[in-house]
Amino acid sequence: MKKNLRSGYTTGACAAAGVKAALIFMTMNKIVESVEITALDGTILTIPINNVECRMQNVELITVEVIKFYGDDPDITNGASVFTTIKKIDGKEIIFKGGVGIGKITRAGLAVPIGEPAINPGPRQLIKNVIKEFFNEPIGFEIEISIPAGVKLAKKTLNPILGIEGGISIIGTTGVLRPMSEEAFKKSLVPQIDVALAAGFKTLIFVPGKIGEVAAINFGISKQAIIQTSNFVGYMLEAANDRNVKKIIFFGHIGKLAKIAAGVFYTHNRIADGRLETIAAYSAAEGLDSEGVKKILNANTTDEATKIISAANLESVYQKIAERVSIRAKRYIFNEIEIGAVLVNREGKILGMDNIASEFLKSCQKEG
Repeated sequence: MKKNLRSGYTTGACAAAGVKAALIFMTMNKIVESVEITALDGTILTIPINNVECRMQNVELITVEVIKFYGDDPDITNGASVFTTIKKIDGKEIIFKGGVGIGKITRAGLAVPIGEPAINPGPRQLIKNVIKEFFNEPIGFEIEISIPAGVKLAKKTLNPILGIEGGISIIGTTGVLRPMSEEAFKKSLVPQIDVALAAGFKTLIFVPGKIGEVAAINFGISKQAIIQTSNFVGYMLEAANDRNVKKIIFFGHIGKLAKIAAGVFYTHNRIADGRLETIAAYSAAEGLDSEGVKKILNANTTDEATKIISAANLESVYQKIAERVSIRAKRYIFNEIEIGAVLVNREGKILGMDNIASEFLKSCQKEG
């Protein structure tokens, strides 16, 4: 019997659930055992509330504890307590603070500015959406999130390398934690190909993550043609080849696709992470001087590296990397599939594409 993998909820969703439970107590003087929140992709999440504590008699400072649940995803924060404290303040601004176990941004190139707590834009928006449910007009709140276990857990993440100090990040694109159990998850990705083919799409758009998916949709690609590969790029190429797919476009963040250009087809960062080295090599081949190459190698993120490339007016490097992605991917499946590639940055802006991708996208837009 096929086992359905359980989805969980992100630390950001835990914090948003805490805010909702706190606001229910604040506005209705009611303690709830669970709340429903709407994830940013529309999924309804029911999240248990472990504890609600009011620290002031006038009910203006409330702390809620939610226990992180990871579903069938191998997430190190599973079972950790996420404490969210809300406090009314003057004005209409929502201020986010990081408590114990929440890291602080110390290097440029991430989604949050230097000096801010490592609470990503997705969770911030999720919390703002919850607050809007309760008030017709903007009201000022200070939201502090703490994960005491985060101080220790951060040592098992890439946060120290990325310049996030003192704890973990409050992450999540939507709030839903999709199951990532290796073999089962790999197999669960393949039906996307069958559905797209059944819908009549001849050109499939392979995206390694949410950034590529959103960018492809914004470019005009039908969502039905988009195939999530996660880290299993080689596995999905083989699955497509088994189904006689003839045209594929890789559409994704330069950080992921640079790995494919280097011949990496299982892109998890703990297995392979030569992004900056690959970008530096191709930039050098396009004429970047040694000082610029050193800056790329010392960059915090690939998005930071793109600024170095732009400063040197070497945007041609993106087409070269895209071409190499195509060459490597075609070689992987013995040239059975025609492949192109489109590179985007974190905001979804197209950095470059190869000629094959340009032709594919025109035909794919017509199909959509």
